[in-house]
Amino acid sequence: MFHILVVDDDKNTRRLMQAVLETENYTVSTAENGEEALDVLEREHIDLVVLDIMMPKMDGYAFTSAIREANNDMPILMVSAKQLPEDRHKGFIVGTDDYIVKPIDTEEFLLRIRALLRRARIASDHRITVGDVVLDYDAMTVSRGDETIELPQKEFLLLFKLLSYPGRIFTRIQLMDEIWGADSETGWETVTVHIAKLRRRFEGWKEFEIQSVRGLGYKAVKDV
Repeated sequence: MFHILVVDDDKNTRRLMQAVLETENYTVSTAENGEEALDVLEREHIDLVVLDIMMPKMDGYAFTSAIREANNDMPILMVSAKQLPEDRHKGFIVGTDDYIVKPIDTEEFLLRIRALLRRARIASDHRITVGDVVLDYDAMTVSRGDETIELPQKEFLLLFKLLSYPGRIFTRIQLMDEIWGADSETGWETVTVHIAKLRRRFEGWKEFEIQSVRGLGYKAVKDV
C-alpha cells in the first residue's frame, strides 16, 4: 500500500485531501509546513508528497529544493492557488514532478497521483517497455528484438523523459531545464536538434513517435 504525505498549512485542505486519498486506500500522513514534513520523512517511509507552496517556516519551493539536494527522487505533486506561469516554472525548476491549481478536481487529483506513482516504479526499475521496445536507463540503450541502439546521453535522457510521460506536452524550456540544467548556456534550439536526431534514428519504429505540438513543444505518443 502506498504511503502519501500531505503538506498544507490549511487544516481543511489537509482533511479533504486525506479523506479523498484514504477513500482510495492510500495510507496518509499530514504536515503543516515543510519543516514538519522533513520530520515526518525521517520517521516514516513516504512514497509520494502532495505539497502546498505558500506555508510558514518552510514553503513548498524550499522543501522541494531540500529534498532534491539530498538526492531524493520521491515524487512530489505541488498543489497551489498560485496560477501564474512563473510559479509553475519555479516549481519545476526546483524539482517538482507535477503541479495542479486549487481548488482541486478530485478525479484529476487522483489520476495525477496514480500516474506519478506509476512513473516512480518505472524510474526505480530504470526501464520503460513500449510493446517490443525496451529503454534501459543504466545502459542508455533502446532495444527491439535482436536490435540494440546505444544512444548519446542527452538523446537517451530526452527520449526516456518523453516516454515516461506519454501524451504529455513538454516545452523546449522545460526539457532544457530538466536535461541540460537550468544553468546551461546552451540555447533551447539544441532540443530541436536532438529531437530531429531521435526521429531519424527511430524512423519506421511503429511502437512510438515524437510529435511536435505547434507553439508548445513536443510529446511522445505510444502506438501499442
